[in-house]
Parts: sequence; structure tokens; C-alpha cells
Amino acid sequence: MEDEFEIKDLQNFFDFRGFLLKIISWWPLFLICIGIAYYIAHYKNVRRQTVYRMNTMITVKDDQNPFFTSNTSLTFNWGGTTDKVQTAIILLRSRSHNERVVEELQYYVDYLQQGAYHLEDIYGQTPFVVDVNTERSQLLGKMITVVFTDDTHYALHIDFKGGSGSAQNYTTKEQLPIPLPAASFEKEYVLGDPVNLPYFNFKLNPSGVPAQPGKEYFIKFNSFNGVVGRYRGVGIDQTPSGSSILSLSLTGSNKARLVDYLNASVRILAETQLERKNLFATKTIQFIDSSLAVKSVEMKNVQEELDKFRDENSSIGIGSSEESLIAKVTELDAQKQNLEQRLNYYQDLETYLRSREDYGTDIPAPSITGIGEGSVTQSVSSIIELAEERRRLAYTAKPNNPAFKDLDRRINAIKAVLFENMASSQQILRGQLQEVRSEIAATEGQMRKLPQEQQQLFGIQRRYNLTEGAYGVFLDKRSQAGIVKAANVSDIVIIDEAKDTGGGAIGPNTEVSYVMAVVGGTVVPLVIVFLIFFFDTKIGNPNEIKRLSTIPVLGAIGKSTSKSNLLVIEDPRSAIAESFRGLRSSLQFIYRKQNIEGAKTVRITSSVSGEGKTFCSINLASVFALSERKTVLVGLDLRKPKIFGDFNLPNDAGVVNYLIGECSLDEITQQTKIPHLDVILAGAVPPNPSELLMSDQMDVMIEELKKKYDYIILDTPPVGLVSDALELDDYVDATLYVIRQHYTKKGMLRLINDKYKKKEVNNISFVLNYFSAKSKLGYGYGYGYEYGYAYGKYGDAYREPKSKGLLSKGRSVYQKASRWLSDQLEK
Repeated sequence: MEDEFEIKDLQNFFDFRGFLLKIISWWPLFLICIGIAYYIAHYKNVRRQTVYRMNTMITVKDDQNPFFTSNTSLTFNWGGTTDKVQTAIILLRSRSHNERVVEELQYYVDYLQQGAYHLEDIYGQTPFVVDVNTERSQLLGKMITVVFTDDTHYALHIDFKGGSGSAQNYTTKEQLPIPLPAASFEKEYVLGDPVNLPYFNFKLNPSGVPAQPGKEYFIKFNSFNGVVGRYRGVGIDQTPSGSSILSLSLTGSNKARLVDYLNASVRILAETQLERKNLFATKTIQFIDSSLAVKSVEMKNVQEELDKFRDENSSIGIGSSEESLIAKVTELDAQKQNLEQRLNYYQDLETYLRSREDYGTDIPAPSITGIGEGSVTQSVSSIIELAEERRRLAYTAKPNNPAFKDLDRRINAIKAVLFENMASSQQILRGQLQEVRSEIAATEGQMRKLPQEQQQLFGIQRRYNLTEGAYGVFLDKRSQAGIVKAANVSDIVIIDEAKDTGGGAIGPNTEVSYVMAVVGGTVVPLVIVFLIFFFDTKIGNPNEIKRLSTIPVLGAIGKSTSKSNLLVIEDPRSAIAESFRGLRSSLQFIYRKQNIEGAKTVRITSSVSGEGKTFCSINLASVFALSERKTVLVGLDLRKPKIFGDFNLPNDAGVVNYLIGECSLDEITQQTKIPHLDVILAGAVPPNPSELLMSDQMDVMIEELKKKYDYIILDTPPVGLVSDALELDDYVDATLYVIRQHYTKKGMLRLINDKYKKKEVNNISFVLNYFSAKSKLGYGYGYGYEYGYAYGKYGDAYREPKSKGLLSKGRSVYQKASRWLSDQLEK
């Protein structure tokens, strides 16, 4: 029947005081959870390896090679420091760069020893260094035990159990399956001797660290790609942001390994950058060398031709006038070649600018061809700088950023002006070229007036002079390129190399672990208590009753462990007996307040069965009888009579028989063993109990009882199940509504609250039954509500004093503290 009620919490606010007290009452759970969490944190902390962070600092310079001057540059180098910094960052995190570092340091080999809780990385602390034969495959993941017998001799032990494993060749990076022997391998070696096995190929070379005979060292080979992947996460910070200074950091459990890796990584980066930087000079030297070879052949051929002509025509010579013509035409040829180069540059530059959008270092420098116009040089420089700015913006900005359109607009504007300037310059150059060609033609016309033999000698000499001049230029550039390459330095400069100066530990943060343990150990039980408190639909203490209803609480009855309901008679000095005496006093106060004289009636009901309604009826009637007042207990729960069993009386005739006219009042009244207490049982269960209680015969029975007794206790049915008890409102002077702690649901009070609000029931009070002083709600001491009191602590005064043990004293202190805290919260 209880499931028919809709259980809802009628309070309009959260009971913070009740929740706080419930938390306090569950303090053992909090202590246990915090203790467990703290132990787990401690267990993990002592087993966690110390984590270190090592750092190194470098700067990326923008030193331009002297080879790339205005007179010798073959290409522009407008990238600037920013481009080099970004390139350095990408290289440091690239797979190929880290592969070079891992391969050089052979970091795919682990050096280990057994620590207190785990294997420890002892790189740099072993008396040996593994020299891996990278041409042969090595078995991966298998632990190799090394035990020294003296300073140079060691025993090698490998525990095999058959099956197969994976081996890797660190040169080709190829992994292949390999069968393993079924028996373990063990053999003695001397430092420096090769270990050549089907599954391992290496040497242990002395490292300078003294060997400890009998101590175990372990070696393990790891997958090359896996090791490289771990080191690609090197931390890189620009300090300050956007500068050319880079701070590199790496974390791990071995400081020596971190230091070596950072320093090797920077060194290899500098070497790579220098190789790239020398690439321009190297290719230039190669080009010049090939050009010199061609010009050398040309010079040799022309020289041979000239010598042959002179041998065959020894009488033919060149006079002073002819020498001046040769000098003049040579100078004109050089002018012509320069003008043609400048015109070709303008044409190539225009084609490049019209066909490209990402202008980089491929744009030829104007100074190469002798173009000295400041407007052209400045325009080319501005275009490349703006293009570089656009490239940098692409790293951070979105494609639809308005800054891109602004940069494109500025680049196009500069290009338009540059195209106009180049068109004007080309027109001037063409005019100059035409003049030079005219002068050359005039000079050649003068030479044609000479004899045929002299003209032939003049042509050979002219070609020789041109070839010799070009050869000299290339030879000069070759010399410059060689000097610059030899003096070239890397743009990567180390500010602070990685170094173990002590400290550097960044973890584990044990303090945070312990704090988190305390927090976690508090939160978990807090959530548990909150869920219990929030979803608890049952009434737990008098305060909840006060919040759920305006009906006063008359008193609280303690928790009874007795199998008999006659507790007041069997144990009159108990705390529960005193609670019923308190109810009796409170009822007397109610009666006096209503000016009731003569016989007095009290109705006892509840929400549902099982809440102790009959228990309260019997014991309340007993305390009235013990005060030597004539008392009658009337069982009006016609559907489920119980009283007869507690008094060991037959239920043959009762209220039902009287109401239907079968028996008189004297015939249904039965005396009990308790002086001054009579009982009227319910009798047989009728088919129409409600109609019987509403009959006129009920009025007659109550009137007759008032003439014979001082107190009439009516044990009525639960109002939450049937409406019988409410039909008796005209006959009663006071009503006790029994609520059982942790049994009666909060939603069950809605019906009686509604009746009380509509004034359909009067002079009603609540009685909290089965109240436990050790309730987890934290209200474990006596309460005074309205007219009644619950004797929790003070009821012990009626008993014989007992000696208290240590546990009892501790419980007493805890209860006193709880009472004090409850009082403070109540205030």
C-alpha cells in the first residue's frame, strides 16, 4: 500500500544544517576514504621515477655570407632571421633530424639497473659503453644481464624461452622476425671483445667508470622508430616571443641522457644549417669550374689558332694604329655584352614577377648584371620583404584575413611601378645598345680596310681577348667563392649549452598528489553522503518533521529492541517508559489548555501500518493506568486488530459486536493484568468497518465509556490507508499522529497536512517513534518540541550506573561534541 503514495520532498529549500550534521555523523567514512586515498598516493609516489628537465639556449643569426655582395651575388637572400628561426624549429622537430641524433648517440640502447621499485635508467653511469654493429640485426625488447667478475671481465646472460622475436637492422631500419633458442645463454667476455650471436652483435667498451664486481647491469635494444618518436617532442620556446633566441627543453628520468641529446641535437642542427649555407657557394664553385673549363678550352683553341697564324704569317704584324682598333673594339664588345645582360635580366625578372606569387630567394639580384637603378633595386627588395611578411602571416592568420588583401594590394602596386621603371630602363638600354652596335660596326668598317691577312689576325686576336677577359672574371669569382666557403660559419650560435648543474627535478609533485588524495578522499564520501541525504525520502529527525509540516511535534519515543509491546510495564525505568510519561504530561497540558473536565480521549493513528501506532497506544494507556487513573484502550482498527495478542486475550467479541448490537459494553470490556487498565478489542473483521464507526451506536459507546473511565485511548487505523480514523474526530480531545524514524516517508504527511490546513482535524500532534540516539542524521540527543520531550541521555539516570570503558568514553566525547555543534548550528 505504501507504493500508492507519491513520495516527494515537500521542503522548499535544502537543509544545509541537516546535511552538515549528517556529514559529521559519517566522519569514520571520511577518515577511511582519506586514509585509503593517502595510502594510494603514497604508494604511487614512492614508486614514481624522478622526472628532470634539461635546457639549452641558442640563437639564430642572420649573418650574410660575404660572397653574396652587390657585385658577386647570384641570388637574393631576403628570407631574414624570421625565416631561419622557423626553419630551425621545424628541423628540430622533424623526423629526419631526430633520426640523425638517435643514430649518432645510439639512443636505441637502454642502460638499466634494478631499483627499489622499478628499473632505473643509468645512462652514463655504467662501466661500459655499448658499441653496436649497425650492419647486423639486434633482437628488440630482450633484457641482457651483464655482471662483472673483475675490472675487465664480465658474464653475459640472456634468458630465452623459445618462440620468436623481432630484430632490427639499425642501418637499413628493417625489422624481421627471428627464432629464439629454448635455453638461456650465458658466456664470459672481456671488455672490447665482440659479441657475435645470431640475435646480438655488439662490443662493450670501457667507459672509465669503475666496475663493481657482482653488480647486475641490464641492456635492452629498442625499436629505432619508437625511440625517435619519443624525442620528437622536444620543447621549443622563443624567448621573447618572435625573437631569434630559442630555448630547447627535454624531460626524462636521466639527466646525462637529456644533456647529451640536447647538445648533439644543436650540434647537428648547426652542421645541417652550415651545409645548406655552403650549398650556394659549392654550387657556384661548381658552375664557375665548369665555365672555366669551357673558357680554358676556348682560350687554348684560340691561342693555338693565333700561334699557328703567326707561324705561317711571320711577316704580318699589327701596328700601333691596329692595336688601338683592337682595344677599342674589345671595349665596345664588353659594353655590348653588359647591355645585353641587363636587358636579359629585365626580361627574366618581368617574366618571373608575372608568373609567380610566392617571391623567394630565386629572384636574381640586379647588381649581378650591373643594374644600379635605386628604384629597381628598392622595388625588388620591397616586393620580397612583403612576400616574406605574407608568408609569416600565413602561419597564424586565417585565409580570409583582411591583412592578406592589404599585402597583395601593396605588392601589386609596387609591381606596377616597377614594370613602368623597367620599361623605361629597357628603352634606354636598347638605345645605348644600338649606339654601341653602331660604333662596333664603324670600327669593323675601318678594320675591313686593312689587308686580308691583317683582318684575319685582327679577328683571332679579338676572340682571344674576349675569351681571356671572361676567363679572368670567372677565375676571380672562383677565388672569392673558395675563400668565403672556407671562412663560412653556421648561423646557429649556442648561448647556453645543456649542462647538469644540479637540480632540474620537475616531478613527481608529491605534494600535489597528497593534496589530491585528501581532496579525493573527501569528495567521494561527500558525494556518497549527499546522495544518501538527497535521495532519502524517509523522515529521519524532528527537524525534518518541523520543515515538512506545521503540526507540532509532541515528543519522541526511543528505539525498542524488546519483542513485547508492554515495555512500560516490563521496564518502567527505561528511557522509553520515561518518553511515554513525557507524552502523558504533554497531553495533560493540552487538556488543560482546552479546559476539558472529566473523561478525556486521545486518538492514536499513523500514515501506514508498521509505524508503531499500536505500540504507542498500548504503552500510553499503560502509563495512564500506572498513574491510578481508570483507563480503557479501545481497538478501533477493525480491519487489522492486534491488541489482543499483546495482552493474551481472546478476540471473540469486541467493538464490532457492540456496534451491530450483539453484545453490551460490559460484555466486550476485558480486564488486563495491569491495574486500572481495561481493553476493548476490535472483534471479528467486519465487511463495512467505516459504516460501523460512523453509526449512532458509536456515539453511544463513547458516551458510556466517558462515564466509566478517566482516559479513553483509541487505537485507530492508519489514515494513509483508510479514512476510518478521520471519522472519529468528533469523539476525541487530542490526536497523536505516529511517525517512525527512517520508515515513514516524507510524502505521506501531505494528507494529514492538507486535513490540518483545512481544519478537518484539530488538536493533532506528531510523535516520532523508534527514534535512535545514534542516528546517522546527527541528531543523537534529547529534543524538546512543543509540549513533550524524548528521554535519550537523561533516561539513563533511572538505571543502575555502569562502568565505562575507553570506547564508551570516546563515544561520550563524540556525542558531547555533536550536541555542542548542533546547538551552535541551531543558534
